Amino acid sequence: MEDLISQCIKKTASIRLHGNRSLSHNCNGRKHLWRRDIAVKTIDDVHREGGKILSFESYCGGLPAAENSDNPLGYKFSWSSRGVLLALRNAGKWWQDGKVVEVTGKDLMGTAKPYFIYPGYAFVAYPNRDSTPYKERYNIPEDEKIVRGTLRYQGFPQFIRVLVDLGFLEDTAVEALTKPITWKEATKVIVGAASADSADLKARILSKAKFDSPDEEQRILSGLQWLGLFSEEPITPRGNPLDTLCATLEQKMQYEQGERDMVMLQHKFIIEHQDGRRETRTSTLCENGDPKKYFAMTRLVGTPCAVAVKLVLDGTISERGILAPMNKSINEPLMRVLREDYGIECHEKTVA
Repeated sequence: MEDLISQCIKKTASIRLHGNRSLSHNCNGRKHLWRRDIAVKTIDDVHREGGKILSFESYCGGLPAAENSDNPLGYKFSWSSRGVLLALRNAGKWWQDGKVVEVTGKDLMGTAKPYFIYPGYAFVAYPNRDSTPYKERYNIPEDEKIVRGTLRYQGFPQFIRVLVDLGFLEDTAVEALTKPITWKEATKVIVGAASADSADLKARILSKAKFDSPDEEQRILSGLQWLGLFSEEPITPRGNPLDTLCATLEQKMQYEQGERDMVMLQHKFIIEHQDGRRETRTSTLCENGDPKKYFAMTRLVGTPCAVAVKLVLDGTISERGILAPMNKSINEPLMRVLREDYGIECHEKTVA
């Protein structure tokens, strides 16, 4: 996107290209219209009143609705399973206590922590890629903590961490995975077990993976069994562990007829006012899909795109070039139409 902006400026284009006009352009990366528009509004308001942003956290998740999160990962695929799993291999980078913190993709799931939004949801959160540029982009040089991340249901990070430890997210070619062998034979090859016997497979898994407790060990082993990794079921051969696993996940973890998804997004700001008072302010969006109409993700991706196009066509948005929701001339009319015509908005609250 940055390269595209440079090219556009050099060529003085007389066209408008809208970047990040939807909930997400990357279903796990999550660059949000809502993250930018609402964040920019709050930051501008605080600065205008002489205050400071001391901490900014922004987490989002596209998830199955609670009643449909009925598999060992608490997750279902409404888009590319490969894209979801590849995103879990990305490194994380963010601001913490005024310093840049980095974690490798292999260790990313180890940073996941419980994140409270509503009592009815058991979320965990972990960083998503590189959050450090947002100190400059949001004009918050005073901010000591900036992290943008992903929400999942509890138990997800531990399960993924085991898949990483065992080698199931590797995309290196494996000859055995080019043939329709059974899953237990494939698991033997991937984890390096002595045989495809269930006892040998589990023993090898216990030697390679880390578990926080005996209960977690049992839960994850049961989940691997649910996926069929110890079974006589034939794999869909894709040539490497990652893509072979994806083929099975796509079969077992799709949304069923009548099920719905959910999108949850929350910004959390710690603000210091000009008089020294501090407060924590949240801005939360919770959207459930309608099984008879649209997924929540579909509505929150498609509607802002359509509204943005309409505002360009009717002249409300007149800027040219590559546009992102970083100023009021774009943010305010777009958010107003989404709120008034479609009932899409974040709910702001001071919690402390």
